Amino acid sequence: MSRPPVKVSSLAELKLVKREIEAQALRRALRVAELARSRQQAASEKDLFVRAAGAVQPLPDQRRVLLKKEPPAPQAMQYLRDEKAVLIEAISDEFDAGTLLDTDDLLSFRQPGIGPDVTRKLRRGDWAIQRQIDLHGMRRDEARERLSIFIREAHKQGIRCVRVVHGKGLGSPGKAPVLKSRVHSWLVQKQEVLAFVQAKPADGGAGALVVLLMASRG
Repeated sequence: MSRPPVKVSSLAELKLVKREIEAQALRRALRVAELARSRQQAASEKDLFVRAAGAVQPLPDQRRVLLKKEPPAPQAMQYLRDEKAVLIEAISDEFDAGTLLDTDDLLSFRQPGIGPDVTRKLRRGDWAIQRQIDLHGMRRDEARERLSIFIREAHKQGIRCVRVVHGKGLGSPGKAPVLKSRVHSWLVQKQEVLAFVQAKPADGGAGALVVLLMASRG
């Protein structure tokens, strides 16, 4: 709000009014200067503290509880990949099992040191079939991996006699039993396998094998 004009009736009063105006202007200038000095001093003190204390972080709010998230359980993914690679590499498609198979019509197999009586007992059914796997209709890579895992797990669990169904190959191109010959080759390469023979007609005949596994050490 503007002040009403001051009525001056004499030169002396005019001088007094002038001095009062000058005094007010001086007081305002002093207040402005003091405020500027205060701000400059505060900024200087803050800068000095930062240089002395270094970078600082505010303290967490004590009124809130910070809950740490539990890390997910580690998964041995590399171990699983290595195990799978071992299973696949342990049996090869390039291995020729024909030189190791008995030269009879049933193409039986027995490890070196295993007598022919073992294959005879297998044919007679002296060992009860405890577990079986059916590979019929599977692709080669899938069948190879599934068979390797099956033989390994059965041996670890103390299983001695299993049946492997590979089919007769009647649905294959040219009616050739491709998977049958592959299964023979794969089984020969498995160290857990002691012997195998073609299954009896009641157990699958030419479309299956009866496999004898070595005893588990566990």
